[in-house]
Amino acid sequence: MASWWLIAVLAFVLPSAAGADDLGDVGDDYWDVIETTSIKELMALDGIARFEDNAPLWDYQDASLQQGVDQALADLGLDDEARKKQLSVALVDLSGPGRPRAASVNGDVMMYAASLPKIAVLLAAFEKIAQGKMTLDEATEFRLTRMIKASSNRYATEMMHKVGKEYIARVLLSPRYRLYDPEHNGGLWVGKDYAKAGLWRRDPLNNLSHGATAMQVARFYYLLVTDNLVTPEHSRKMREILAGSELNHKFVRALRQIDPEAAVSRKSGSWSTFHSDSVLVERDGHRYIAVVLSNNSKGSQWLGRIITKLDALLDPDVSAADQRPISANQAAR
Repeated sequence: MASWWLIAVLAFVLPSAAGADDLGDVGDDYWDVIETTSIKELMALDGIARFEDNAPLWDYQDASLQQGVDQALADLGLDDEARKKQLSVALVDLSGPGRPRAASVNGDVMMYAASLPKIAVLLAAFEKIAQGKMTLDEATEFRLTRMIKASSNRYATEMMHKVGKEYIARVLLSPRYRLYDPEHNGGLWVGKDYAKAGLWRRDPLNNLSHGATAMQVARFYYLLVTDNLVTPEHSRKMREILAGSELNHKFVRALRQIDPEAAVSRKSGSWSTFHSDSVLVERDGHRYIAVVLSNNSKGSQWLGRIITKLDALLDPDVSAADQRPISANQAAR
């Protein structure tokens, strides 16, 4: 069944499809995105090809896992920050034989996420590569790799110009991915260079230039690990680029203390009071996705402590010493 926002888009693109009363309550900023011709044309495809979600994490919510996540935040003394929506968490357990188990706290709260949404640039670049509109030559792969592993703002901006900000938005809004979805308060968005200038468009719902929700970032990783980003071959290549972060902080520092041999695919971000991290972890037969976004001056210190708790939640055999959170001094480095 078409969602209200798609009905609004189709009504705007195809006036005969619906009357003015069907447009819903959307702000002027929303139409700034929809009025871009190529985006309208792409989203009009929903009228032809029904959206089939290959990462319906909201349908995979598990009461037991949710209780564990809630308790983990309470044990860390962060439940009040969660209530104030200064903290957003998503956890997806992929270890079982059946469908995944998911849990979230403020999972659809969109926050400024700094460098984390560079994963959207990565995805859009591979979409263009798959279409033959861009070549994964040595220079392009170098820029994409530095953008992710070292979080280079210079190469992120260069790749955004090469791929096109509008094209990135088209991919995020597309029926195939819906990684930005107004039905879930937005999601991944990259509307500005990673520089002082270069604003294209802020996201229409939350007015953010580089934004994310925990659940939509988790969906990105779920699509990645199930080979549903672009093609299986391109998904594997993106995982290779996301693996082996050169930034030893936040989630990575804590996970390396827990298990130096863990396979970690990751992207983080920090600016001002906004601190975020996201990861796909594979270790000792366990596999999971974790995402944390925060808006607090102490947020950087929270991230290592949170991932330690979440990892322990999925591995009951972890010793008490392994569960010990890293110190604030370590986390802040």
